[in-house]
Amino acid sequence: MTPYGPPPSLDDVEALARAAWAALPDAFRRMAGEIVFRIEDFADDEVLAEMGIEDPFELSGLYHGVDLTQASIMDPSPAQPMVFLYRRAILEEWVERGDVALADLVSHILVHEIGHHFGLSDDAMDALLEDDEADSPRG
Repeated sequence: MTPYGPPPSLDDVEALARAAWAALPDAFRRMAGEIVFRIEDFADDEVLAEMGIEDPFELSGLYHGVDLTQASIMDPSPAQPMVFLYRRAILEEWVERGDVALADLVSHILVHEIGHHFGLSDDAMDALLEDDEADSPRG
């Protein structure tokens, strides 16, 4: 018998995501609006195919919706913006890294996906994170 408990469940990861969302500044949450969070074990085959990803462990999160830079009041009722977090891929990254708390990793992925909601590209978010790390007392 191992001294470890069961891996965090879908509900556990959702609780971490909701706590991360609640910890964000009120102004940020207001600007983001109503975003639905979905926690699944893996992205489905259709999503993986659309993104050209063969290994489902390579996708830990996904934003689905029209980002705020593209939204228009003239559009028909837009679909609810959604952030998907993929539990198994997140847990795999957490174990492989071994240097980050699960709550911090979930928070990072959540904020990254919400960045897409604001219209930021991966490159733009990477640049912002690099600037933030350079300005921090540790960086």
